Amino acid sequence: MMNCIRAEGHEKGEQSTVNVLFVCVGNAGRSPMAEAFFRRGGEGRYELRSAGTRPAIRTGPNVIAVMHELGIDLSRHEPRQLERADLEWADLVVRVGCGDSCPVIPGRRYLDWNVQDPNETDPETTRRIRDEIARRVAALLHELQGGSAV
Repeated sequence: MMNCIRAEGHEKGEQSTVNVLFVCVGNAGRSPMAEAFFRRGGEGRYELRSAGTRPAIRTGPNVIAVMHELGIDLSRHEPRQLERADLEWADLVVRVGCGDSCPVIPGRRYLDWNVQDPNETDPETTRRIRDEIARRVAALLHELQGGSAV
C-alpha cells in the first residue's frame, strides 16, 4: 500500500496543506473535472493543480456543458503542459487516464484512475464519466479526511 497523506496536522491538530495534482493526457476533460470536484469538496483545505502530458487546445465543449449542469464553470480552463516542477510540488498525483506517459518521482503517492476520455463522446457518456470522477473524488476526500481507504 502506498503512503497515506491526510489533511490533519501533525502534533497539535493543526491543518497541514496537501498538494494534489491531477494528470490526464489532454488536460481538457478528466483532470480538470477531477480538480473542480476536489476543489468543491475540499473546501479550501488542499492546494490543487491539473495538467496534461499532451495538452489539448481547449477544454471539450461536452465537458464544459455537463459540468455546468452541476454549477461548475470550466469554460475558462486552459489546458496546460505537465512540468517536472508540478510533480515535485505534489504530495499526491492522481493519474486520471494518462497511462505510462506520466513520469514518477519517488516519495510521492500515485493513484491511477483508469477513466475514459470524455472528449469526443456523446453527452450521456460524458455525464457518466463525470459522475464516475465525482464518485472517485468523494472517496479520495473521505480517505484524506480520516476515513478508511477505498
